[in-house]
Amino acid sequence: MFRVVATLAALTAAVPSLAGTDPAGGDVPPLAASGLRPSLAPSDSPVREAALRPTAPALPQPSLADRLAMAPRLIVRVDVGDQTMRVFAEGRLLHEWAVSTGRVGHDTPRGSWQPYRMHTMWRSRKYDNAPMPHSIFFTGGYAIHGTPHVKRLGRPASHGCVRLHPDHARALFALTKTYGRASMRVVVQD
Repeated sequence: MFRVVATLAALTAAVPSLAGTDPAGGDVPPLAASGLRPSLAPSDSPVREAALRPTAPALPQPSLADRLAMAPRLIVRVDVGDQTMRVFAEGRLLHEWAVSTGRVGHDTPRGSWQPYRMHTMWRSRKYDNAPMPHSIFFTGGYAIHGTPHVKRLGRPASHGCVRLHPDHARALFALTKTYGRASMRVVVQD
């Protein structure tokens, strides 16, 4: 606090000496002599001006019908702990399938996503051109896809993707095309 007061006192003492000189070399009348006085009138306050401005009207909240229309119609819920996938369409459970998620050191990401890309057949560029039939990519390079390793379904075995039986992957792919990616959510949880 003492430093602030000392600094203000030094500035106050320095101002009168600067009042009579111009950086260009000419004389400038002191503030008091020129008739200019600092004003702290309420109308000059930026806070007051902001308070006097009209505020934007509140945005209307979407109706229940609009919110239901925006809600995902197809939800794919992957339970990593149980190694299962449940597929819900319009709120009804359609399928429950065994899956394989990421094994130790290759975790499957947790969260909720809207799929961003689909391929009838994709080959992994990272893992020796491995086939990934009926791929539905949901985040980064992670996808739900069919696998020929059906004996491993029900336990962690992948590099992070969600593996399904080829018939189940085909059925999910068809459902996704029917409902559209924008109406689908992939939820991966523990």
